Amino acid sequence: MLTVKTATNVSGTSLQGYITFDYATLVQVFGNETSEGDGYKVDAEWELEFSDGVVATIYNWKNGKNYCDDDGLEVSEMTEWHVGGYSKQAVVNVTKLVLSTLVSLA
Repeated sequence: MLTVKTATNVSGTSLQGYITFDYATLVQVFGNETSEGDGYKVDAEWELEFSDGVVATIYNWKNGKNYCDDDGLEVSEMTEWHVGGYSKQAVVNVTKLVLSTLVSLA
């Protein structure tokens, strides 16, 4: 089973895909976000390293208050997330861990 910890270096990661889960689910699985984003295009971000060495970031992009001001979503309202990493395996690992956590809670 995959485990995850906060990544110490996410430099050079790039968009690998997308996930659709509500913010509360991501907090339940990964804990509170590890970064408040860049203060411009990103409002919340998780920087993760899985037990298999895969690095992933989960973040919103240009849909929150930082970028859209009053028209932007609150972080707690977001359901569409970008997944960054060094390979598509980042998306696979994030999705697997979220789904396995949801199944184990059911």
